Amino acid sequence: MVSRRQCMGVAGAAAFGRLMPALDAYPDFNGTIVAGRGGDIWFSKAVGWADPQAGTRMTLNTRFETGSVSKWIAAMVVLKLADQGRLSLQAPITRYVPEYRADTGARLTLRDLMSHSSGIPNDIIAARKADPQIRSVELEQMDAVRRYASGDLRFEPGSTFDYSHSNWLVVKAIVERVSGQAYRDCVQQWLVQPLALRDSGIFHGEFTPAVAGAALAYAGVAPAIERKLSPMPDFLAMAGGYYSSAPDMLRLMDGVLAGDILSPASRATLMRVVMPDQHYALGGRTQVETIAGQAREAAWEDGSNGGFRLVSRRVLADGYSVVVFNNSSYDHRKLGELASAVMEAIYAPA
Repeated sequence: MVSRRQCMGVAGAAAFGRLMPALDAYPDFNGTIVAGRGGDIWFSKAVGWADPQAGTRMTLNTRFETGSVSKWIAAMVVLKLADQGRLSLQAPITRYVPEYRADTGARLTLRDLMSHSSGIPNDIIAARKADPQIRSVELEQMDAVRRYASGDLRFEPGSTFDYSHSNWLVVKAIVERVSGQAYRDCVQQWLVQPLALRDSGIFHGEFTPAVAGAALAYAGVAPAIERKLSPMPDFLAMAGGYYSSAPDMLRLMDGVLAGDILSPASRATLMRVVMPDQHYALGGRTQVETIAGQAREAAWEDGSNGGFRLVSRRVLADGYSVVVFNNSSYDHRKLGELASAVMEAIYAPA
């Protein structure tokens, strides 16, 4: 009888043989790649430099910012609280933050916020662009909400998709109010610890000095290394403050989408598309793509911040997955092509 471990070894060896020629088409790639099925890694590779300034090579345990994939993580935490009966996605947000402006708060729900259909203007990004110095300014969560997430609604909630980081300032305020603890502790307690994630968590400030084992984000190395960093204040943690490694990201997807972190109903809610024109569910996308000649529904999670890039895919029906991280401002379209090539390779017959 052939054991499961032997089958995994055969699958991994076959995937490795198919993937190496595919990777040759991306000679300028710098980062980490893992691919496999469920929680099993069949293929992994670390390429290039984690920190070209220090001469630190990339490893599979190198930690990266995940950018907007942080929003997907935040949605998991919200759904965990919903599973505990402590909040509802359909209730007016003023139930949880009664000091929010009543005229709009009574019309807004967590579902609106997490699907980017609230109508709250993206005032935080406009402010950061107008004055880059505020990127390093820390505020109490409700102060940040009042300042950057309380504008007049741009449209009727639920009617239109408008990608607004300001939504997540309000979601974080609600989670911390309902849970009675800091958001970073919720992530640690409900995701990092139960899934035994070794290289993941919430950061704030400048990533590279704040997190041990972190990659340095940069825009280029010639004629000199050009760092490309974007500090993350704690009040924006849900929008972009989650970090991880490639193996941890694969384990997270498996643990949440196939394990018991969330109830079956909440797993379905997490991946159910709310805004079809954008394939947007709650904090992330669910999209049908053609892989190995068949239409397959997949979790489709991309992120970026500064020079960091992330593409992660997981086919919902069978758990085939790929995670690609980069820290050198790699073209996101090419990164998606690389992820697709990796996915095609692991589906091909051994």
